[in-house]
Amino acid sequence: MPDTGTAATAAEPFDLKAHIRGVPDFPKPGILFYDICTLLRDGPAFRAAIRQLADLVRPHAPTALAGIESRGFVLAAPLALELGIGFILLRKPGKLPGATIGYNYALEYGTDRLEIQADAVKRGDRVVLLDDLLATGGTMAAGIHLLKEAGAEVPLAAAMIELGFLGGRARLDAPFAALVSYDS
Repeated sequence: MPDTGTAATAAEPFDLKAHIRGVPDFPKPGILFYDICTLLRDGPAFRAAIRQLADLVRPHAPTALAGIESRGFVLAAPLALELGIGFILLRKPGKLPGATIGYNYALEYGTDRLEIQADAVKRGDRVVLLDDLLATGGTMAAGIHLLKEAGAEVPLAAAMIELGFLGGRARLDAPFAALVSYDS
């Protein structure tokens, strides 16, 4: 597909924040939800985001990317294609066929679980973990733990958005980077 020239290249920054919509009081009163759907449906903005993520991830020399269900899939799959490497799914329980490895983790009010297919990684694979957003860090920390338990090295965890005021990166057992950050 030819490049229309409407999205910025690595040498010319593209303002992703201009394409992310803030939705007040979602999913409950008092929460400001950062919606990437507006960015995803704008072709040039989506392409710019994937290119910026590629620039962020490429120096870590991953052999595969892993995405956290479900918005992490939306970013990790096209990014894996851009980088010419494989894509691994981290899913909720019972969603993956075959043998799986799982990890239970605590949430603010309860627990959750992520699973990966038992044969998805080989010992020593370099897997970068992606999600759309890092908030308090619980799900991303669980994903890093699960990938390491499966035998992968995790040279980087990344997201399109970081809610820096929630301190999620402090919970991660891997370096972290985001394309945009909101500090309040």
